[in-house]
Amino acid sequence: MNIFKIIDEIQKVDGDAVERIEHATRRSFMTKFSRSLSAAAIPTVFATVVNKAYAQSAQAVDVLNYALTLEYLEDEFYKKGNAASGLIPATYQNVFRQIGKHETQHVNFLKGALGTKAVGKPTFDFSAKGAFPNPFGNFDTFVFLSHAFEDTGVRAYKGQAGNLINDPAILEAALQIHSIEARPAAKARAILSTIRNAPNIKPWITLSEGSPAPVYAGENNTTQGGVDITGIAGKSREAITEAFDEPLTKEQVLAIGGLFITA
Repeated sequence: MNIFKIIDEIQKVDGDAVERIEHATRRSFMTKFSRSLSAAAIPTVFATVVNKAYAQSAQAVDVLNYALTLEYLEDEFYKKGNAASGLIPATYQNVFRQIGKHETQHVNFLKGALGTKAVGKPTFDFSAKGAFPNPFGNFDTFVFLSHAFEDTGVRAYKGQAGNLINDPAILEAALQIHSIEARPAAKARAILSTIRNAPNIKPWITLSEGSPAPVYAGENNTTQGGVDITGIAGKSREAITEAFDEPLTKEQVLAIGGLFITA
């Protein structure tokens, strides 16, 4: 997270931003935090400071709580997976521990930004009522769910970017989480390809290929900016769809997440 850039963007619409953010200059802002916090903790603390200084719009609160629900799901999934004895082979343990750390940071960031407006964590059933048996006892099932959750996260954040256009600080943070979600999505897909010996599963999405189907619905779109770019520069439909992540609507994401939420 580029904190200075966020401050700059806020100041474009509020010339007193630095004063409002706890009367801090850039130097004092960083000095105050760096003396008592690790670098990993700064995003969460900064989110809390921004929340105190700025009352987000009702729409921003709704979007952030929607994102928080998805992050709760992913955070809980990796906590359970990383704690499950014998589930993750040694080769991949560091990968999933790191992904889990990112998801915990996302939860903390969103809760800090929302403050008392944050929704509570739901109760999850990662078997989706038996559709995915033994998700924390079978590594293939665990990785399959991991790639589906991460791909959903990438498309979910992109789908809400337009709704945060009037909250520039929150928009920037949300898009940064979007880019972070993309990295574990690619990694999880690569691991699934390896353990299944399935070279057709690539780190990127081609057309709308993939399972569960609702996660990949609409990824075969070839129209960008109102123009169908099929054939431009000799690129195939497959290559074009691989170059773009298509957004998912809030309703689509909640329908996917709802399969794993019991209360």
